[in-house]
Order: sequence, then C-alpha cells, then structure tokens
Amino acid sequence: MKTLHFAVLMSLAPMLAFAATPAQEKQFVDTYKKAFEAKDDKTLTGFLYTKGSDPEAAGFYKMMMTAEMGSKITSIQLVDLNADDKKRAAGGPGPSGKPMKFNLTPTKKLVIKSETKDANGSSSSSNETFVAEADGKLVIPVPGPAN
Repeated sequence: MKTLHFAVLMSLAPMLAFAATPAQEKQFVDTYKKAFEAKDDKTLTGFLYTKGSDPEAAGFYKMMMTAEMGSKITSIQLVDLNADDKKRAAGGPGPSGKPMKFNLTPTKKLVIKSETKDANGSSSSSNETFVAEADGKLVIPVPGPAN
C-alpha cells in the first residue's frame, strides 16, 4: 500500500513541482508593464518560450508584443483561464493554416488594456496572451506544430 501511495505522489510531482506564487505573478506583471511602457523589446521578447515553436509563430508573437510598446497601460492583470480559454489553448490552425499547439500548457492569461494619445486624438486597445510555467518561472508560450 505504501508503494502505491508513493507511486501516485511521484506521478503527481511534475504537476506540483511549480505553481507560481502571488509574489511571482506580481513580479511577472510588473516587469511586463515596465518593459512595455519603456519600449524594452529585449525584456518583452525574453518572456517568450520558443522551444519547439514554429518560427512564423515566434515572429508573429514578437511583432504583436512590441507593436504598441510605449503606450500607457491602463489595466494589466494575470487571470485564470475559463472554459473557452482552455479550448483555444488546446490548439488550432497557425499562421500558415497548419495545426498548431502549445508546447507548454497555459495556466493563466495576461490581459492588457492600453491607451495611446497623440495630436490626432486617442485610441485604446485590449489584448490577451496565454501564460505558462517553465523552469520555475512564468513565460509566454509560442505554439509549435501539432504532432
């Protein structure tokens, strides 16, 4: 019986090995916001987890992350995934139409609302991206080919 309990615990260990703490989540959000508003593309793209990713998808993610850099973030939060998010995170067609999936399972999503003001007026935008855990830290996974 003890062996069975040990085997069950060991099978669950990888799932329990790392769960981001509230402090780690706050640091992730704060660092992202600071880099975004400072136009620090090196820090922003450093959040990307590209191991096994599709090169086109990686390029797309880099472009999307840096497209509105320098805008004022009006709201940024890391939220739990709902049922629809989990369906989207399971995979789908990539930029070329080929089936894609994440190499890491997303556990949260980063929801960002930003505002830009200039001489022509102001505009606001909202976007969200999946977040996963890898090597003891929060990352933004980039999808790769579905096998």
